[in-house]
Amino acid sequence: MIASDRMPAFELYQPLGLKEAFGLLDRFGRDGWKLAGGNDSLDWFKARIKRPRAVIDLTAIQGLAGVRETDEGIEIGALTTLAALDRDPLVRGRFRLLADAAAAVASPQIRNTGTIGGNIAQHARCWYYRSGLQCYRAGGDTCFARRAESVNREHAVFDAGRCVAVNPSDVAPALAALDAQMVLQSSKTQRVVGADRFFVGTQVDVTSLNCIGPDEILVSIRLPKAWAGAHFYFEKVADRAVWDFPLVNVAAALSVAGGQIARARIACGAVSAVPRRLPAVEAAIVGRAIGEETAILAGKLATRGAQPLAYNGFKLPLTAGLVTRAVRDARA
Repeated sequence: MIASDRMPAFELYQPLGLKEAFGLLDRFGRDGWKLAGGNDSLDWFKARIKRPRAVIDLTAIQGLAGVRETDEGIEIGALTTLAALDRDPLVRGRFRLLADAAAAVASPQIRNTGTIGGNIAQHARCWYYRSGLQCYRAGGDTCFARRAESVNREHAVFDAGRCVAVNPSDVAPALAALDAQMVLQSSKTQRVVGADRFFVGTQVDVTSLNCIGPDEILVSIRLPKAWAGAHFYFEKVADRAVWDFPLVNVAAALSVAGGQIARARIACGAVSAVPRRLPAVEAAIVGRAIGEETAILAGKLATRGAQPLAYNGFKLPLTAGLVTRAVRDARA
């Protein structure tokens, strides 16, 4: 049984600038824990599964929150709250897909404190992993969710590999569909990583869902203006309307000219360890007229290659239906 009456002790640091934060990360390495909104972190601490030596609270660092326009598009500070994203006129006016995804997260209380950086950097929600069992993701040598008697209705139906945990983020598939770039910075370097490389599957790293290094901070997210004002669609299906993670979600960005689809990006979440782009669907609908026939084709192609587990086969028709609606109902 997991003790949850009190958190284990740790040292709390609240740096006022990035230089100070990087110094702490270099000092503590993997024994340091970066804290943003804290909604996910505090659960780990109270359950005593994660026991960092030091917690580095980033919320006092100036310049890591807010949305600004650039020559290439817009740049969003990683500490921008989900509620602020939903309300921001630049985001909602040009990239409504991201605003709609942010508005679908959890509850108003969570959105007012949770950040875009924290939402896309959160750990897997698999209850076997979260209960402290030594599965592959925790550094062990098995996947408890794969066993015949396991409860795996919320787990992966694509690209599972050794671990069948999924990416639980609502914002992640929207960023994948918008060709977002993540800016990662350490005391020594800065690198810009596309969504296709930022989110990682089990073939890259079975212990993480993203490529953020222990010495790095996700400082911002960039959205290219190429997708500004496109036709967008976001939908999330969950067991509860609020305060819940997706069973499946879908994000679509379609560039439409003369009633035909000129470019397409479609990504589904909670079906894989990464927000899963659907390149075969995208290629099949480009050049076709928006309408029921094209949408049905997209839905039929959306689940090719799926390998459901014992209790999550329902995700296949659910994914097909969501992709069908996304293509049919995307609007500027």
